[in-house]
Amino acid sequence: MSSVLGSRVRRIFLGLAACLLVGALAIGGGFVWVYSSADVSTVGTVDFDRELAVPPLAQSRVEADGTRVFELDMRSGQREFEPGTVTPTWGFNGDYLGPTLRAGRGERVRVVVRNGLPETSSVHWHGMHLPAAMDGGPHQPVEAGATWTPQWVVDQPAATLWYHPHPHGETESHVRRGLAGMFILDDADSATVGLPRTYGVDDLPIIVQDARFRNGQLYGAHAIFRDVGFLGDRILVNGTLSPYREVGDELIRLRLLNASTARMYNFGFADDRRFAVVGTDGGLLERPVPVDRVQLSPGERAEVVVRMSPGERVTLRGYPLEAGLASFDQRFSGGDDSFDILQLRAAETLRPATELPSEQVRAQTPDGSDSVRERGFDIQFARINGQQMDMGRVDATVTRGTTETWVVRNIDGMPHNFHVHDVQFRVLSVDGSPPPAVLRGPKDTVYIAPGSTVRLALRFDGPADPGTPYMFHCHLIWHEDQGMMGQFVVVEPGGAAAAPSHHGGH
Repeated sequence: MSSVLGSRVRRIFLGLAACLLVGALAIGGGFVWVYSSADVSTVGTVDFDRELAVPPLAQSRVEADGTRVFELDMRSGQREFEPGTVTPTWGFNGDYLGPTLRAGRGERVRVVVRNGLPETSSVHWHGMHLPAAMDGGPHQPVEAGATWTPQWVVDQPAATLWYHPHPHGETESHVRRGLAGMFILDDADSATVGLPRTYGVDDLPIIVQDARFRNGQLYGAHAIFRDVGFLGDRILVNGTLSPYREVGDELIRLRLLNASTARMYNFGFADDRRFAVVGTDGGLLERPVPVDRVQLSPGERAEVVVRMSPGERVTLRGYPLEAGLASFDQRFSGGDDSFDILQLRAAETLRPATELPSEQVRAQTPDGSDSVRERGFDIQFARINGQQMDMGRVDATVTRGTTETWVVRNIDGMPHNFHVHDVQFRVLSVDGSPPPAVLRGPKDTVYIAPGSTVRLALRFDGPADPGTPYMFHCHLIWHEDQGMMGQFVVVEPGGAAAAPSHHGGH
């Protein structure tokens, strides 16, 4: 009897072991399938059969006191990204994206923002130096049906900036649906450098977004293990799928903007040709930097100049990342993906161009030599210095007219970047070494690999407003939405922060 019982027990244990083994193999096999199918490549599959749309320059009027006035209407709409399929979208003054605002240094600008959407949003002027109450962050919500009218004096060098929503906790979905546009600044120095500068001809805005379409909708779900946020499988440039652009000049300036919510891009050309990086987030570099790749995380910009030959076609491509990620994070953060993004088609006869200048502009960001204090920021998913965002808490109080050194450490295993409102900073070092040449220009957003540390020099030129904060945060936007954000106020010498106040639509 005992032998029969023992035999039954053995069979039960063997059965359980077999089930566990089958389950383990199924789980392992499922993971292998998910891992092996997680990368995306459109290389060689894009037809480049649609002409690249170029966002129009926004119309403006100049009032008697010299103020340049723009108008932006936030509205819902629909677009045929692919013929015959209508997709619901959001946009500024149209169905998707918005016009390019353009102003010069020293101009007073006013923007009349009307929210025609069914929910509260906002408009943040990313990279702009301006009063905190005009910044368009989460403390300046614009209710559905309301109007917000910020105004400020442009007081910074020529640069490629952009604008996008910044509603607290909802930014990813608003940007992904199409609310974004460029804001180009000009100044006297940039006009004499000798770079291509005819908008839409030899000076092209290139707003790059990833998207995923399902049943005619812009699908926004996060796939398994995608802790960076939403990653799409197709690329839109200025809202155009499969785009080409015919060009008639030897030198073409591309103002690259990574307007994706989570995806990073390692931009280069399909023939590995060299090109020059002439500008970063906040303006021109001191001198052009020749490269064959330039990597941008969400929110970052780079102005690049490429030389064309008569009659050729060349493809702008997104290559696998070199982002310091472990293999798992590399795969599930989109780091192994490759995209054919845009085809440039040169005319048979091109307008000749001189060589790029060897010198452009002098550096205008602080070098840290006059820093009055150092602050540390440990960043990890959904937290900065161990805390989630609290709209009522001021995390740092800085004194107007001073320079500080901020030391930002990625203590997470996943990729992050760091964006600071109002200022353009200088990257002093990356992991104790001087930054690469393409990071030596004015920056407002910088990528920080897992385990890496960057040192930044920031000067706070005001104006002071102790009750209205600016933000600092990860610009992988889902991370921001989950609470990976803090805030600081600028005060006069000897001043103190006040309780943050809200400035809504009016």
